[in-house]
Amino acid sequence: MIDGVPPDLHACGITKHFGPLTALQAVNLQLRSGQFHALLGENGAGKSTLVKCIMGYYHPDEGTISLNHETVSIRSPRDAQTFGIGMVYQQFTLIPNMTVLENLVISRARLDPLIDWEKEERQLAEFMENMPFQVSLTARVSSLAAGEKQKVEILKQLALQNRILILDEPTSVLTPQEADEMLGYLRALTLGQRLSVLIITHKLREVAAFADEVTVLRKGQFVGTGNVSQLTVSQMAEMMVGSEVTVKPKQRNVQSSKVPKLVLRDIRVKDESGVEVVRGVHLTIHEGEIVGIAGVSGNGQRELVEVLAGQRCASAGTIHAHDQLYQPTREKIMKHKMFCLPEEPLQNTCVGRMSVAENLAFRHFDIEPYVVGGWFISRPALRRGATELIERYNIKPPYPDMPIQSLSGGNVQRAVLARELSADVEILIIANPCVGLDFLAMEEIRQRIVAARNHGTAVLLVSEDLDEIMELSDRTVVMFNGQLVYETTSSDADLGIIGRHMTGHTT
Repeated sequence: MIDGVPPDLHACGITKHFGPLTALQAVNLQLRSGQFHALLGENGAGKSTLVKCIMGYYHPDEGTISLNHETVSIRSPRDAQTFGIGMVYQQFTLIPNMTVLENLVISRARLDPLIDWEKEERQLAEFMENMPFQVSLTARVSSLAAGEKQKVEILKQLALQNRILILDEPTSVLTPQEADEMLGYLRALTLGQRLSVLIITHKLREVAAFADEVTVLRKGQFVGTGNVSQLTVSQMAEMMVGSEVTVKPKQRNVQSSKVPKLVLRDIRVKDESGVEVVRGVHLTIHEGEIVGIAGVSGNGQRELVEVLAGQRCASAGTIHAHDQLYQPTREKIMKHKMFCLPEEPLQNTCVGRMSVAENLAFRHFDIEPYVVGGWFISRPALRRGATELIERYNIKPPYPDMPIQSLSGGNVQRAVLARELSADVEILIIANPCVGLDFLAMEEIRQRIVAARNHGTAVLLVSEDLDEIMELSDRTVVMFNGQLVYETTSSDADLGIIGRHMTGHTT
């Protein structure tokens, strides 16, 4: 890291408008030197907007940013980097067609006209040896799973030697073990006065375990700040939502039927380089059953979901839905009512520049009442349908005509889930459904998944959150190195055994 203690960072009176929407109203935040500070709030509370104002990604309408009590002008993320401030955004900023090495090198504010790539690779390899997790420097970013991309984003900021690091939901696609390892490493750097950390997270367990202080926003306004050691999780939750939070138990219907709805037989999948990443997967999911696939990111889960979503072709094997050979065409999807939410929904299942209403209508835009006369799309009908889903799923801000890319990551997730879960679903494929959601939204979404299961939907849940798998699944299978290597029922689940199979250590 850069020599010297990190500077105090103070955002004072930050106000930001987006047209008629006031995203922030006179918000204050102080990140003390060498502190691990958590920024909390529900989806849409203004957290990402605030840190993007600090980074120069947005320009506040009012307010100042100061370092060591001196006001600074940060007009762009490159300016922020010159002040030693870096950020890991909720959406990946890596260049997919470049290698990890190339992404790390070109992220610097200043580059030599001629780059010595052998020297760079040697120095970065030495840097990687001291990191809590490893990613191949020669791997192309497009071939990485979401969890691996997130690791590269974090490694990039550490390699840049920034003294202030802002993290927006950094552990959402990491396993609990990976998250604790990464946050523990950053915590050690703050204790050594080598780094200050500002983290946006909805995982209050992480706040209690690693943070010194918290600042809470609600509906774009400053609610309060305090020392973590003096606050309970319940008190932090109450500051975020304004009332005591109660988690409703998930009522599960006993399913007497064992009718198979989705059957995978010897599914094999190759990645872009021709390497087989899914190797002979056999799996049956029954009516009214949630089967969870647990595994460390990068073991073939993403590619398997892409095959089921029709985004990638299998090299071998068959898929059967309702005892019929299935191909993921739109006709077959609608016939079998098999819907899918893959990773990174803004990139994979949305058109960013189209409106929220249009994105919500992708499943039914060409059927009545959304189409008139067999070909004319009724915009008022699209808006009415979108407004209903926006209210039901609490999507913020509640404007159906906004481009969906202008929503926060959590609200994009809500919108896509609204589209997929609001239909008459027989088979649901869902990957990391609660990434980026606050804990109340997380609870609501999980309740909806269980409700779909109770109505007879066969659910395949792929998640890197082991707690989520354990909470929701009737059966859990572990995927390692492209294969399903272990299976257990929820009643017999042993976290130690599951964890060993996830990492390939079965002895």
